[in-house]
Parts: sequence; structure tokens; C-alpha cells
Amino acid sequence: MDEQRARRVVETLRGRNVFAHVKLPHAGITQYGIRVVLPDGREAIWDNDGTAGLEAQVMRDGVLVGFVPSIPASETFTDEQIIEAIAAADYDQPIGRSRPAASSRRPAPVAPRPTGLAERLRRTFRD
Repeated sequence: MDEQRARRVVETLRGRNVFAHVKLPHAGITQYGIRVVLPDGREAIWDNDGTAGLEAQVMRDGVLVGFVPSIPASETFTDEQIIEAIAAADYDQPIGRSRPAASSRRPAPVAPRPTGLAERLRRTFRD
């Protein structure tokens, strides 16, 4: 991402109440990107690795704690599409999603309760 595009995207994100900043390049290792500060102390670093797709690393105190994988077809996103993807991202999962999925969650199956020694002894004496 070039500097001007990063600045345009950050300005629009701030207008949408997203706490965003331009992430400056670091010693020739990274490129310009967008840093989104999350309310719980984490931060999402968007598109500063020089790859064509839009993705984010979620960091806490410099340690990777999650990520949003590369969004399909994001190589050709307009500024508005980039803004929408960043603003709508779900950062609450270790592997985030670019857009929250429809509510199709099923309850997790309940694991059988482990059998304790007393229960095994009762079954042994009953049989």
C-alpha cells in the first residue's frame, strides 16, 4: 500500500469512528500499512507486508495473538472496499473473519462426563 492511499483510508476510517493510524515502514522490512487500535489493548496491522492481498496481523504487546487471513480478490479493492473490510472485520477470534458470518452457529456437542472411580465401582458391583 502506498503512503497516500494509506492516509486516505485512515482519514475515512477515523470519520467512521475507527481508531486508525498510518503504520510507517520499518527499516525496509515492512511497507506503509494501517494500524487499528482495538479497545482491549490489541492492535490490528493491515497490509504492511507488501503482498497484494489485504490481510491483518492482530498483535498484543508486539506478540502475534491472531490474524485476519487474506481476503479473496482484495488485490483489486477500491479505497471504499478496503475501508469497509477493515471497519467490518471481526477481531474476536484467533483467526478473524473479514466479514461477520451469518448466524449459523450450532451449539457445541456436549462431551460425555468422565466416569469417576466411584461410578466404575458401582457398575462393577451391579453387574
